[in-house]
Order: sequence, then structure tokens, then C-alpha cells
Amino acid sequence: MDKGVLQKILFLDRDGIINHDPGDYTKSLEEFHILPGFLRAAKSWFDKGYVLVVITNQAGIDKGLYTRNDVDAIHQFLQGNCIREGFRIESFYYCEHHPDFSGKCLCRKPGSLMIEKALHALNGDSSQSVMFGDKPRDIEAANAAGVYGILRDTNAGLPVFDSSLLAR
Repeated sequence: MDKGVLQKILFLDRDGIINHDPGDYTKSLEEFHILPGFLRAAKSWFDKGYVLVVITNQAGIDKGLYTRNDVDAIHQFLQGNCIREGFRIESFYYCEHHPDFSGKCLCRKPGSLMIEKALHALNGDSSQSVMFGDKPRDIEAANAAGVYGILRDTNAGLPVFDSSLLAR
């Protein structure tokens, strides 16, 4: 990647945008079900020049419900599916903290630290980047980092690229 060229980044919340959110936690690969149409929609954004990045709170780690290895296995599985479809997710960022267990942290959404780190690491252009999330905290995090946030219903998934989605 040419560090002189600013990148458009598509930030994606995970549970509810990429995979079915059961309402509690997606604790294992067996519980991870990619939403219908996600791979096609993500490929359409990738083909429009967006770098794809997952930004997700995973407080179940702090609560002892699952491990980092479980999260990594899910992300490897997702990446394998993406690669088979002809694109890739550039980075996965997750916050494993929960305020009731480890206190307040800066990375947990609605904090913007994960997005800011990705923007820095990937030479992202916040004014040309967008985030899809299914919770207000996703949009708050995006907006705090200068990224346009689009709120979708939980389990509605990622829409295929359409420039009208970017109307601000």
C-alpha cells in the first residue's frame, strides 16, 4: 500500500451486520452464521475501492464466555469465505473489555479508538470512509472518528454498494 495515497475504508460492525446476532453472544464458530448476501455485498464495496475492516466489541472474552482464540477462529473462518469470493478483510479490531469486569476502556464502542487505530494503520481518509453498524454506539464511534456512520437494523446485513447510501 502506498502510504501517500489515502484509503477509503468500509468499517463493519460484526454481529448483526456480518453474521446473525442471536442477542446474547456469538461464542463459537458453531454459532457464527454469515448473513445471506453479506459476501456479495462486501465484494461490491471492495470492488468500489474500499478497504474492509471489522470493528467489534467482544466483551464475552472479559466475561469468560469465550476466548481470544474463539474470536480469532471466527475471523479466520470469515476471512476464508471472503477470499473464496475474491476479496479480503484487511484488518480485524476487537475490544475484549466490559466495564463491569475491567473498568472503562478507550477502545470499546462507543469509543472511537479502534477506528482511529485502523485509520492510522491503513492511511485511511476518514472523510471518504463509512461504517455500518446495528447499534447507536457503532455510529457514535464512527462519528467521533470523523467517519460517516450508517445505522442498519440488527441482522439486516450489509447492503450492496449504492452511491446513494453515501448521501450525507
